[in-house]
Amino acid sequence: MNKSEYLEKASSVIEELGSTESGLTDDQAARLLEKNGRNELAKAPKESLIARFFDQMKDPMIIILLAAALISGVTSVIQGESLADVVIILAVVIINAVLGVFQESKAEKAIEALQKMSEAKSKVIRGGQIVVVHSSTLVPGDVVILEAGDSVPADGRIFECASLQIEEAPLTGESIPVKKTIEALDLGKRKDIPLGDRTNMMYMGSSVAYGRGKAVVTATGMNTEMGKIAHAITQAEEVKTPLQIKLSQLSKILTYLVLGVCAIVFIVNMIRFSSTDQNYILDSFLIAVSLAVAAIPEGLVAVVTIVLSIGVTNMSKRNAIIRKLTAVETLGCAQIICSDKTGTLTQNKMTVTSYFTDDPALLATAMALCNDAEIDQSLKVVGEPTECALVSFALKQGLNKNELVREQPRVGEAPFDSKRKMMSTLHRCDGKIIQYTKGAPDEVLKKCTLYLDHGTPIPMTDELRQKILDENKSMAGKALRVLCAAMHSWDSMPSDTSSDSLEQDLVFIGLTGMIDPVRPEVKDAIAECRKAGIRPIMITGDHKDTAVAIARELGIIKDAKEAITGAQLDEIDDATFEKTVGNYSVYARVQPEHKTRIVNAWRKNGYVTAMTGDGVNDAPSIKSADIGIGMGITGTDVTKNVADMVLADDNFATIVGAVEEGRRIYDNIRKAIQFLLSSNMSEVLSVFAATLLGFVILKPAHLLWINLITDCFPALALGTEKAESNLMERPPRSAKDGIFAGGVGVDIAYQGLLCTILTLAAFFIGHYIENGVWEFMNFSSPDGMTMAFLTMSMAEIFHSFNMRSQRQSIFRMHHQNKFLIWAGIASLALTTGVLYIPFLANAFGFQHINLLEYAVAMGLAVLIIPMVELVKLFQRIAAKKKSR
Repeated sequence: MNKSEYLEKASSVIEELGSTESGLTDDQAARLLEKNGRNELAKAPKESLIARFFDQMKDPMIIILLAAALISGVTSVIQGESLADVVIILAVVIINAVLGVFQESKAEKAIEALQKMSEAKSKVIRGGQIVVVHSSTLVPGDVVILEAGDSVPADGRIFECASLQIEEAPLTGESIPVKKTIEALDLGKRKDIPLGDRTNMMYMGSSVAYGRGKAVVTATGMNTEMGKIAHAITQAEEVKTPLQIKLSQLSKILTYLVLGVCAIVFIVNMIRFSSTDQNYILDSFLIAVSLAVAAIPEGLVAVVTIVLSIGVTNMSKRNAIIRKLTAVETLGCAQIICSDKTGTLTQNKMTVTSYFTDDPALLATAMALCNDAEIDQSLKVVGEPTECALVSFALKQGLNKNELVREQPRVGEAPFDSKRKMMSTLHRCDGKIIQYTKGAPDEVLKKCTLYLDHGTPIPMTDELRQKILDENKSMAGKALRVLCAAMHSWDSMPSDTSSDSLEQDLVFIGLTGMIDPVRPEVKDAIAECRKAGIRPIMITGDHKDTAVAIARELGIIKDAKEAITGAQLDEIDDATFEKTVGNYSVYARVQPEHKTRIVNAWRKNGYVTAMTGDGVNDAPSIKSADIGIGMGITGTDVTKNVADMVLADDNFATIVGAVEEGRRIYDNIRKAIQFLLSSNMSEVLSVFAATLLGFVILKPAHLLWINLITDCFPALALGTEKAESNLMERPPRSAKDGIFAGGVGVDIAYQGLLCTILTLAAFFIGHYIENGVWEFMNFSSPDGMTMAFLTMSMAEIFHSFNMRSQRQSIFRMHHQNKFLIWAGIASLALTTGVLYIPFLANAFGFQHINLLEYAVAMGLAVLIIPMVELVKLFQRIAAKKKSR
């Protein structure tokens, strides 16, 4: 396509592209898509599996371990000894790396699937029909329909516009929206026209701020202006959640602590082995390094990442599409949910049930024509729900909008604006121009100077104005949404079609009242919110009486004093509002900027706040909130793009479900962290104690085996745990809470100590059964080591069942975690196999233990469950006393 299309007439550009104002056919679009490729910017190249595998090896501890294995291997070859230990260490390292790559790939695929679900869509004309397609399938020649709030999906030449303004800051840096035209531009003496001055063009990456229009696509993907700078903006950027950052910091702290322990172990072993072992330096070094690798939970961040990815996939199945992983954590802390009324608390299925006018036919005509909803070929009304209700109302009066449009074609308009709360359209009829205006009764009424009395305009008196306001209040009191219609006649097309010029000296026609029933599931969701310590707030542009009626029905408020209008809010300064924000649960007749004030007031009081929004003007309040929630059905592209979460069904109950899921995910991550850290602590304490007492309780290969089994499958299985029964009865978690808040740090310490005691007991008992004598220092025991290995492995697996609830007894849980059960069975089979399959037992240096020793070791391992259960009992008793 000629890159100076802005200098040509729109009709010439459309012709050059082989298209028409009715768009391409499906066949043409398919051929062009195959020829030009998808309308996507180039993405940063993905790392290969081999590169990812070696990335797993970059961990300093893994490098030290590999170096130690290499030194040990060379020494073993020279001395003619077995390479079993070296092979086992290398095998464990490789398996760990493979699992790491698998976990990363699974998490990445889950995120990619979510991105596809929230992929941008565009409204286009294909074969004369308006259809919605994925923006990535747009091709040059497609005719795109632009409306306020839409993201511009590709570069294009505008050929139809009504007060169209596009915000092009991502490309030009200019924050003021550009007013668009359809005329060809004149180059004059300039060599070229700067991008920001091409007023008849649209560009990918910009957004529609106002009005509406149509444009033919001239460039897609990397051929767009955005594509020219794509290399600078499409570099892959991995954003970590606060929890993941905390875990990375924790891992560093643990690394330093464990290195200190390892240094002590190394020195003690050097002293102990120096007189008896020729390879004492290497042996001491290998034990110290393997202890470090076993003790540091290298897989912690990976486990958390995959649990998060599984969680957000589950959320998407419940119609909550998470766009930013940080939202998962923040959802669990939500204390305030500010929600729009229409479509979120209500069904968004508007029906006109009442009207006030002296001329029903004229009222229906005005409401149908000053309207962007349409009747399709199947006689179905399509468009925004409120506007659909008005077109349907006209149909019931025997007036088909399509016929009305033929009789009175639209020739101009002043599109709806949330500040004016009205829209106006101009129509040619019998050689004259008729203007219809519809909008909020109190706003439209301010512009009316005449009243239509049985077809005759008469002056608007205070009595007539009060009569209209009383009727409006009566309808609103029945929870009806009320709209007002007015008109103005012009002898010819006015030269100034701005809203300021058009919306003056109007003739009042009438009112329509429509009902939008509440969603049946929302009342229970509101009750669940309150039980969970979350306060629901209703925000609406509707009349105060309507808002109060709906809020009372849903249980959001009990008294009308808890409601305030936008006008009343304007009279309160920020400092006063911050102190009194807790007095209000319903905001009526609000502007988008009021939403930002409401969010900021709650946040300054220390509350974690969620805010919903759909319109382009809602973007600032959504960005200001801790959790910005966009509407998947009615929401504009701009709003969805800044949201942390998008509701696929625009339903308030989905928000509450997402909060529950967010709490469950965070709960499960903490369980996995507690399990991993307590298990690692038991390994460190056991080896450290054995070193100080002068014996080897477990060899490096044993520690690595235990770490592989305990750090992977049970931790991931805990991530799938269902929500605890009292999850939504707890108050919201504080956003300032650290990883060890709520007694987790104490739990890790005592549980790690219990596992250590059981492991040491198994070692001493094994030595006694083998030798018939009790010894506690400076000895070796093959049976004791084998029993200690079995006890530690299985104690950690049994302990993972304890972790299903931090305080609740696992015997009172009403559901089972099948993944955890299978992880336990697999671990038992693998651990038993290592002990009794000859070549594996020899490789690991295990002694064959009899049935009694096996039973004793298993019995000790099982003891972790009743021991932790007993502590939980005392903790519950203490918590009850404290609550009293």
